[in-house]
Amino acid sequence: MSEAPYISVNDLVFRYPDGTLALDKINLKIYDGDLMALIGQNGSGKTTLSKCLNGLLKPTEGSIIVDGLDTRHTSITSMAKRVGYVFQNPDHQLFNSSVWSEVAYGPRNIQLPPEEIKERVQEALDVVRMPSRYYEEHPFFLPKGLRQRVAIASILALRPKAIIVDEPTTGQDIKQSREIMEFLVDLHEQQGHIIIIITHDMPIVARYARRVVAMGQGHILADGPTAEVFAQPEALAKTFVEPPQITQLAQRCADLGFSPRTLTVEEMMEQTRQILNK
Repeated sequence: MSEAPYISVNDLVFRYPDGTLALDKINLKIYDGDLMALIGQNGSGKTTLSKCLNGLLKPTEGSIIVDGLDTRHTSITSMAKRVGYVFQNPDHQLFNSSVWSEVAYGPRNIQLPPEEIKERVQEALDVVRMPSRYYEEHPFFLPKGLRQRVAIASILALRPKAIIVDEPTTGQDIKQSREIMEFLVDLHEQQGHIIIIITHDMPIVARYARRVVAMGQGHILADGPTAEVFAQPEALAKTFVEPPQITQLAQRCADLGFSPRTLTVEEMMEQTRQILNK
């Protein structure tokens, strides 16, 4: 992890036109190497913060510096090259008539040369492992998992360093959820992207996120390694989000030797074996 943050949020305040205070004096630093989750109940400020991070919303007060650029004075197009945003419903950002043209839209919009557009589209489709037989298919005719990959590919074609994914596992079964999360981990580990997920799925957070930012009523209530945040019951209670059941079980059995920082069933089983072998 580099010392200088890629994204620096400084005393951020955001107020909607109707007067609703959504974010109140947020300070946050996001680094190259982060794979983090934003958690909290609906209305906690997660989505508002994420849209401020990529310039879709401009601060009411304070500032956000991304890759050295102040979002208040930077165009959305320029910000899209640095922080990509994948909506909860991929259909909200898919509007072209084929997979290829969808992924090519962003590079065309910033007026890249045709050869570079072709190179970027192919690169992005390769990264998301999209079979070539789907290139000329209409995105809406694909299963949700593939539509989500098209949406991510359309972001990757702009080559942003950071990618925000809103509720990546909503509406998917356990197998599909693990597939999309393992894909995001691969983007992080193999392609070097900062990954930020917004989610209510705490078992997914426990298994995949390296860092958690817990929010409530427009404030950051906890920020740190996943196991450490899940071991702060007082802070989590204010977010109205509970840690995974296996974590709660381990915390209740701490006097038997289980770690309150347990995140997965596999960790619990290993600790059980160690306790029984003592």
